[in-house]
Amino acid sequence: MMDWTDRHDRYLLRLISRHALLYTEMVTTGALIHGERARFLRHDAAEHPVALQLGGSDPADLATCAAMGADYGYDEINLNVGCPSDRVQAGTFGACLMAEPDLVARCIEAMNKAVAIPVTVKCRIGIDDQEPETALRRFIATVKEAGCTRFIIHARKAWLKGLSPKENRDIPPLDYPLVHAIARENPDLDIVINGGIVTLEQTESQLRHVDGVMMGREAYRHPYILAEVDRRLYGDDHPIPSRKEIAGLYGEYIDRQMAEGVPLIAMTRHILGLMQGCPGARAWRRYLSENAAGDDRPGSAILRHAASLVGDTP
Repeated sequence: MMDWTDRHDRYLLRLISRHALLYTEMVTTGALIHGERARFLRHDAAEHPVALQLGGSDPADLATCAAMGADYGYDEINLNVGCPSDRVQAGTFGACLMAEPDLVARCIEAMNKAVAIPVTVKCRIGIDDQEPETALRRFIATVKEAGCTRFIIHARKAWLKGLSPKENRDIPPLDYPLVHAIARENPDLDIVINGGIVTLEQTESQLRHVDGVMMGREAYRHPYILAEVDRRLYGDDHPIPSRKEIAGLYGEYIDRQMAEGVPLIAMTRHILGLMQGCPGARAWRRYLSENAAGDDRPGSAILRHAASLVGDTP
């Protein structure tokens, strides 16, 4: 989700669900240690609960960056052991760390010593020629010994050579039963499943076997899928805001951010899918795309006009 779940997107998602745990895009240790720290760690208080996802493989660097995240007020630090991109592999982190559970364990141990908030791992069921039934169990057991109690498992193997990152999200077959087995075998762990889950009905079905569900691209493309999460999964019966109400609230946020110099297009790109399935959704997307740059009006005014092109919405 790099370049997708930035702070503006997370603010939008929080307007839709009060309770869903939000994750940042993966931030590398190098970017935090050598780059503009505030650019990557800044977030709005409204985003909580929110987890910072880190990419790296050096225990000391990860400990340093975990402490930065805790100082910035994040609720969880998550280590990415699942991304298969060439750039990530070149940095010797992400999914390639599935082959080095002992190193991941040292990373988790160092991070746990540096912070008092939860340190978690997002991983795959295996990589390349690994046999997931064996490799995943060994990985979980080794990293568990280092103090990790929550694993978010993408239920697909990653092929580091031969498949692109996009293909790695679709081509390797899903193995939900293996993740379910890991949950049964480790009742002391929180096992969260990820991969191919695109409806709340599927989510509720998965929750009969695991402790949580992570939804990635579907929640980005069609954010209003989260509208009923609080009621159906968290037992919170607060009134569900309509799509147009959410657009209005996000427009107010956009105006505040534009006053600080944030370009309109950096924020409207996240809301294009809000009206998915509604009459006029195409006109909404087109208007925002055509007017997100070079327009002197406040962003809220542009959103209001775009919303006027949409028919009745939930």
